[in-house]
Amino acid sequence: MTTKRMTTRGNAGADAGPDAATADHIARNRTHWDEERAAYHAPLARAHWEQREPTWGLWATPESRARLIPEDISGRDVVELGCGTGYVSAWLARMGARPVGVDLSAAQLATARALRAEFGLDIALLLADAERVPLRDGRFALAISDYGASLWCDPYRWIPEAARLLEPGGRLAFSRRSPFFAACRPEDGPAEERLLRPYFGGHRLPHGGGVEFTLPHGDLVRLLRENGFTVDDLIEVPAPGAGARDYPEVTASWARRWPSEELWKATLTG
Repeated sequence: MTTKRMTTRGNAGADAGPDAATADHIARNRTHWDEERAAYHAPLARAHWEQREPTWGLWATPESRARLIPEDISGRDVVELGCGTGYVSAWLARMGARPVGVDLSAAQLATARALRAEFGLDIALLLADAERVPLRDGRFALAISDYGASLWCDPYRWIPEAARLLEPGGRLAFSRRSPFFAACRPEDGPAEERLLRPYFGGHRLPHGGGVEFTLPHGDLVRLLRENGFTVDDLIEVPAPGAGARDYPEVTASWARRWPSEELWKATLTG
């Protein structure tokens, strides 16, 4: 595949650089992770790297249920978009895949490199913005993101970029916030039992010093289709009934009643 896909919204394809009106999130998110969040996540990373079964999202949905990773991934090139500390790439490497982890945070990648050396896994790590990845078209069998590019990058930019990177028939898998959660989330504190934001027209939301993105379902399905994807599955994830912790942005009791996160699977068919 050599043709770069472009969305119908504002020429936001892989060749189009972010414009000043919309792309400040890149610098803000880099600062957010390098200076605010990387130090918190670094001590947690080893436990993720040690896991033998992948789990996804806040509620640790097991791979045996989610099935985000294709069974035939061994020997295939895969790319993790917004890899953070690189734990998903570590899981993929253990499955025999050849992962490339991409992240814009040098601090997060420093943790990933230290753990790569400790665990002795063959993982390529690339400091880059997942909306503009300096890798060739059509190289990868799987593009995957666990609350990485799928949350912190503009979907009108990172999804066309994922399509560009995938080979025909390649798979896209990602976890993200539910748009229902986004509509109930205040700027500070956990999601409330009332609507606080409009569902339509507000896919860009502040999170601390950074910026998150959550499209409504219809917009996301159309965006995926415009970029050649067929949606294979959408799993709206409830919090588990026992042992689930609360998070600053959402409590387990809230997420047992309404979806706070979801898992998407799609195939590049067009």
